[in-house]
Amino acid sequence: MKLNIVKSVIMAGAMLSISTVAQAADVTLTMAHFLSPKAPPHAKFLEPWAKKIEAESGGRIKIEIFPSMTLGGKPPELYRQLRDGAADIVWTLTGYTPGVFPRTEVFELPGVHQGSAEATSLAIQDEFALIAEDFKDIKPLLVHVHAGQAIHLVNGCVDGVAGLKGMKLRTPSRTGGWMISSWGAEPVGMPVPALPQALSKGVVDGALIPFEIVPPFKVHELTKCSIVGANGSRFGTSVFLFAMNKDRYESLPADLKAIIDANSGTAIAGEAGKLWDAIETPGQKLQEKTGSPVKMLDQAATDGFSALTDQVTAKWVEEATAAGIDAKALVTAAKAAVAKHTK
Repeated sequence: MKLNIVKSVIMAGAMLSISTVAQAADVTLTMAHFLSPKAPPHAKFLEPWAKKIEAESGGRIKIEIFPSMTLGGKPPELYRQLRDGAADIVWTLTGYTPGVFPRTEVFELPGVHQGSAEATSLAIQDEFALIAEDFKDIKPLLVHVHAGQAIHLVNGCVDGVAGLKGMKLRTPSRTGGWMISSWGAEPVGMPVPALPQALSKGVVDGALIPFEIVPPFKVHELTKCSIVGANGSRFGTSVFLFAMNKDRYESLPADLKAIIDANSGTAIAGEAGKLWDAIETPGQKLQEKTGSPVKMLDQAATDGFSALTDQVTAKWVEEATAAGIDAKALVTAAKAAVAKHTK
């Protein structure tokens, strides 16, 4: 009798041990991005998102974040790392891989984005079916934008588009490059981590970036003026991709997939948009505090930019149409969706 009791205790202990091991065998996902851990997107979006997933999964999912490309490679390689499984989750710019997201580019266009990250990010979700083909090889978690590009200049302000002629300006994407070219300036493509050195060494005379980038990269110490359009309007925007490796996602059990899905797409687009609108303010204040003005152009000067950048939309429509995309319909749908969410 005693022997049977001992056997029962041993068996119960063994089962408890197996259960504990199973509980400890959490799914560990790697997340990679190109900004520092002090940058607002990491501290206010990516890290909280990871912690929320971990909490809602009861610790069954663990997410290890590798900021500043510490997982290896350079920023333009993030999409390939994701697709090929070197990273399970990445946050990157779609513009870093030209040609991969031809439909999604529509939301970068200056005639589509109107200066609100919230409005455009929600619009992307509304019309996601029209751009879904761009993401067939990965599992998109969120496709969103920042508040939009301001023009940051090393040698002081200009009064209008004519003042930019001949300048070398950093662009985040090829559509941004087309826009800069339409102004009579020279576009220089580079990931944002390379920008501070390019500004300090005179490689570029300025850059298209949002104000959120100012504090982490000390842009306020390297430039003397920032320019926005009338009523704070911007010069296009950049589209960001927050996504998961498709095979890694499919390998998860259904209940863990459900947790990922509940924290993706429309469920988080509005809050993400509000966040990206809000994180502009510290950079603007920091720029002004250094004595470098944030100059808002009057309507006439803004119209001067708009008249030229309309060429960008026309060029994009022509190129996308030639690639078999119903580009005119996509522009119309994107503009309508942004207008619907613009307050």
